[in-house]
Amino acid sequence: MLTSLLALVAVVSALGIVVLRLVAPTSATARSVALAVDDAALWLAFLVAAGATAGSLYFSEVADYVPCRLCWFQRIAMYPLAVICLVAAVRRDRAVRWYAAPLAIVGASISTYHYLLEWRPELEGGACDVGPSCAVPWFREFGFVTLAFMALCGFVAILVLLFSPPSDRPLEARW
Repeated sequence: MLTSLLALVAVVSALGIVVLRLVAPTSATARSVALAVDDAALWLAFLVAAGATAGSLYFSEVADYVPCRLCWFQRIAMYPLAVICLVAAVRRDRAVRWYAAPLAIVGASISTYHYLLEWRPELEGGACDVGPSCAVPWFREFGFVTLAFMALCGFVAILVLLFSPPSDRPLEARW
């Protein structure tokens, strides 16, 4: 339940950041909040990636959920993002977006497909012939949150944070 709530907070926050950026040119309050988020964006992206990595390890190593094939592909995209985002945050490297975003986009695409399979198993088409079925979720919290959905939330949040405008640009050029 906690991991489901964290995923929902991540995706709702990401959507909130997008709205803040749209409203920032006309609202001083939105602008100040957006500036604070943009300044911390690399660290927040690291926290999301590290939390998703820790969560996936918890589910497989502690809760004994055996990852399906698509879960492994999502992990292949998420695990390096934790390390890449940490290095970028320490170095304050805003250019990280150009080499981390492709991983997040691939991961989000796989997560979207996986989540779709959980609701429409007939679309599977042999993607998960080996191991546990990708079409059967381990759980559904709140009626819709599954592991694939949580991964998708993480990838979306990371993408939004990676594309935060850098704080060293003049205020009017940021939005």
